Amino acid sequence: MYKRKIGLAIILIITAIGFYFTYAFYRVFFFPNTSFNNEISYVFIATDSSVNALMENLSPLLKSPKDFLVAAQKKAYLDNIRGGKYAIQKGMNNNEIINSLRVASLPVMVTFNNQERLANLAGRLASQIEADSLSLILQFLATDFLKENGFTPETALAMYLPNSYEFFWNTSAQDFQSRMFKEYKRFWTPKRLAAAKEKGLTPIEVISLASIVHKETAKVEERPAIAQVYLNRLRKRMRLQADPTVIYALKREANDFTMVIRRVLKKDLKLKSPYNTYRVKGLPPGPITMPDISAIDAVLFPKEHNYLYFVVDPRKPGYHDFSKSLGEHNRKAQRYYRWLNQQRLYR
Repeated sequence: MYKRKIGLAIILIITAIGFYFTYAFYRVFFFPNTSFNNEISYVFIATDSSVNALMENLSPLLKSPKDFLVAAQKKAYLDNIRGGKYAIQKGMNNNEIINSLRVASLPVMVTFNNQERLANLAGRLASQIEADSLSLILQFLATDFLKENGFTPETALAMYLPNSYEFFWNTSAQDFQSRMFKEYKRFWTPKRLAAAKEKGLTPIEVISLASIVHKETAKVEERPAIAQVYLNRLRKRMRLQADPTVIYALKREANDFTMVIRRVLKKDLKLKSPYNTYRVKGLPPGPITMPDISAIDAVLFPKEHNYLYFVVDPRKPGYHDFSKSLGEHNRKAQRYYRWLNQQRLYR
C-alpha cells in the first residue's frame, strides 16, 4: 500500500512537471505576445542588427520580451537577423512573429520629385529607406559608375526620374542607384530617343533643358511652348538667356541653395559661371533641378512656333507673353517691369 502511494505520488509529480513544461512551451511559442491595441504595428530592423538593437525595436510591441528571446533562440532566428520593414499583427504569438521576421519583409513606396541637387535627393531618400544620406551621395558620385554609364558629377542628377517606386526598406545605396539606372533606361523608349535625336540632343541634354523649362513655369500646359522657345534659340545658336540658370549660378557661387531669389538683377547677368546662360552659349553643364516628366516630354514634344522671347504676362499671372522680335519683347518686358515694381516684389 505504501509503495503504491509512493508510485502514485511520483506519477503525479512527473505529470505536473510535464504539464508545466508543456504549458511553458505553449506559452513561449503559441500564446499571444503583443502589447499594442491597434490591429497592426510595423517594426524597422537595421541590416546586420545586433540582438540588443533588435530587442530595442521590438520590446515596446511585446508583452514578454523575455519569452520572445527564448523562442527566438530555440528557432535559431537570432543567428540570422534580417533587416527590413515588418508587420506584426495584434494577437500574434512568438512563433508567428519570428516567422514573419524571417520571410515577410515589406516593400515601401519611395517618392521624390523636384530635388535641386543630389544632396537634396539623398536627404529625401534617407527619410524613406535605411541607407543614410552620406552613403547615398557617395554612391551617386561614384566615379566608376558615372564613367561607365556616361554621366558626370554635373549630369548625375539627370538619371533620377521623379516618381513613386517600390523598394524594400533595407535597400542599399548601390542597389537603389542600380534600380534607378534601369528605370532611366526604361524611360528612354525608342519614341523618346528618336524625338531627342531629331532635335540634336542627347537624353542628358534633354533633361538639362527640361530643368530650365520646369523652373520657368509651373503651368504644365505652357511648358511645350516654353520649350520650343529654347529649342528655337538653340537652333539659331542664340544664348538661352534663362533666368533660372542665373539663379542657380548665384546659389552655387554663394554655396547656399536655401537662398530665395525673387528677381534677377542686371548685375547678376555678369556672373562668371558655366551655368549663366546669359554669358555662355548652349546648355548649362547639367540640370539645374530635377524636372517633372511633363517638362521632359515638353522638350521632346514641344508646341511648334517661331517665338524667340517670352516674359511674364501681368494680365495673366503665372503665364507668359511670347514674342518673335526683340523690339516686341522689350515693349512687353517694360510693361512687366512696371507691373512688378508696383507689386514691390524685390529680392
